[in-house]
Amino acid sequence: MNATTERDAGTVIPRLTAMDRCDACGAQAYVAVEVNGSELLYCAHHARKYEEKLRPVATSWHDETSRLSE
Repeated sequence: MNATTERDAGTVIPRLTAMDRCDACGAQAYVAVEVNGSELLYCAHHARKYEEKLRPVATSWHDETSRLSE
């Protein structure tokens, strides 16, 4: 699954919570990126800012930015 974990009866539970903070600015993280075995967390703004450089070296990209428009 890409952005969330699904449960019975269509309930969707986000993987990232309000306790997960952006490594760049401390805002709530909505993107988790794995690079060289380490997880980096970013808010939507910083994920977009660094995406071009991170995508080629990331082993996983977990994006929950769609939650911002719910």
